Amino acid sequence: MAVYTQVSSEALAQFLTRYDVGELVSAKGIAEGVENSNYLVDTTKGRFILTLYEKRVDAGDLPFFMALLDHLDAKGLPVPPAIKDRAGIEIQQLEGRPACLIKFLPGVSLTHPTPAQAQAAGDALGQLHRAVGDFDGVRENSMGQASWQALYDRCGSSLDSIVPGLHRDLGFAISDLAATWDRDGLDRCAIHADLFPDNVLMLGDRVTGLIDFYFACNDIRLYDLAVMHAAWSFDATGAHHDEPVGAALVAGYARHFPLSDGEVSGFSDLAVGACIRFTLSRAWDWLNTPTDALVTRKDPLAFWRRVRIYDPNLASLLPTLQ
Repeated sequence: MAVYTQVSSEALAQFLTRYDVGELVSAKGIAEGVENSNYLVDTTKGRFILTLYEKRVDAGDLPFFMALLDHLDAKGLPVPPAIKDRAGIEIQQLEGRPACLIKFLPGVSLTHPTPAQAQAAGDALGQLHRAVGDFDGVRENSMGQASWQALYDRCGSSLDSIVPGLHRDLGFAISDLAATWDRDGLDRCAIHADLFPDNVLMLGDRVTGLIDFYFACNDIRLYDLAVMHAAWSFDATGAHHDEPVGAALVAGYARHFPLSDGEVSGFSDLAVGACIRFTLSRAWDWLNTPTDALVTRKDPLAFWRRVRIYDPNLASLLPTLQ
């Protein structure tokens, strides 16, 4: 569930008077997502999303996210920009939280994407990277490679309560990857950094929305594709790899950015990095979220298991991956 902050109908109706969007008809909390509180809002003039940004999103980062969405929207990409009120303001306050009223996009997120859908999604990521070529906003990747050691240290030996040996093996993988991470010649740009299937809306084989940009940042461009590949081409347990879906995803992306020999050879390292990043963040949540919390904890091992596909040599050294 992702409604942490309750908004009364009276407060929401008053909030909407700042905008030229009509009067409140109905509002319903949206269960999907884990970072923010989201409501589906219907008014006499249309449908919108209300997002209240919770503590895990730094309010200081919101101008970057809003500027990126405005930029992509102006380029014609299917993204949900925040709606400006009558005074031209995007970021508001509601119930003590930063809040935005956001454009509603049609479509559904996928649970089991087909190769055709994966190719369309890869093509959409390529379009996004083309569109940010002249975007000058800058935000450090708060969950990037430079942050992994610190998060690993914070998790500490408690990692072994998830599976015995995970503390040792994950520490080895982080150290091993650090030696090869910063390769020369890899492009950097603004990236989404979290383009899982539930952050892509589709109607049939057509992408109708790229959403949830709250990890967007500047980093290695191909890392964005690696994150997407790891998220799209495995089942929920991480045990089964759907190679045709992964290949289609890369083929769609390559329409805009054909992979060089160096990018092909470095892709597995970037994908292992994506697996480490989501193993760590999920492990932290697993260890620190109360069992009676409204948020459903996600299995950290689902991404750790993916390393076996991306680096069999590394997997052969680590008992938790065997």
